[in-house]
Amino acid sequence: MSEPVHVDESLFAQWPLPEPGSEKNARGTILMVGGSATVPGAMLLAGDAALRAGGGKLQVATTDSVAAQMAVAIPEALVSRMPESLSGDISAEAADRIAELADGATAVLIGPGMTDPGAAVRLLRELVPRLSHQRVVVDALASAYVTEDVECLRHLETRAVLTLNHTELALTLGVDRAEVDDDPLGWARRLAERAEAVVLCGGEDKYVATPEGEGWCVTAGVPGLGVSGSGDVQAGIVTGLVAGGADPAQAAAWGGWLHGSAGESLARSVGPVGFLARELPGAVPPLLARLREVSAEPGR
Repeated sequence: MSEPVHVDESLFAQWPLPEPGSEKNARGTILMVGGSATVPGAMLLAGDAALRAGGGKLQVATTDSVAAQMAVAIPEALVSRMPESLSGDISAEAADRIAELADGATAVLIGPGMTDPGAAVRLLRELVPRLSHQRVVVDALASAYVTEDVECLRHLETRAVLTLNHTELALTLGVDRAEVDDDPLGWARRLAERAEAVVLCGGEDKYVATPEGEGWCVTAGVPGLGVSGSGDVQAGIVTGLVAGGADPAQAAAWGGWLHGSAGESLARSVGPVGFLARELPGAVPPLLARLREVSAEPGR
């Protein structure tokens, strides 16, 4: 396999993100599905990040017990209440209503804040086959559905993106975490080929893989990114980028870079550790603006 391409500012001129539209509909409608009675804030983090990354409209499908609070916490979003399972996650009974919301969505993010793998699988088993034209991002625990059926995303018109950490990647492939730690890009490529999806695997370094074996490496980041909610922010950034028209691999690569670089920015102003995941989304718009400025410089 070829060595991965390094993702940094110098790559942007050759691989630029689409220009943002001038009105919200041009930047895509995002539907986020997730949250739970015990982890409601994950959807707030992901939603904020998706909008900061350029998404135009945001809809949230979350559990009945937290929907009212979520509507206040994310005033930019249309929030829909969904029935809960005994674990406090969204029940599979919600699949019909979520599918109706998804029909008008450009991008669908599934997974932030889900806590019960069984409930996640039951919901996705009913919902995912009814998605087709949407750009789908599957995050974290929602990957349990891919573990059950690695071909479950192949019917989508545009490749899905899986945003996983090393443990989630290992569980999805049925291998030891230590094996993934030794060769994260290699295992990401294996899953990308089997699932026919783009895989973004986060760790100290981040790797992106496609079914064709293409690979990118993101070395931006600081230790402080290893904090609760950080992965939810990264998934939101990727979703905002795909909603705005970025190719799935491009969204995964630049989403990983923006997430890592946002951490670097906060490390300079706050410290290498101690900043919060909720502070990351606000650092994204200046980074996107900087990328576009650099690519426009003479000689680039």
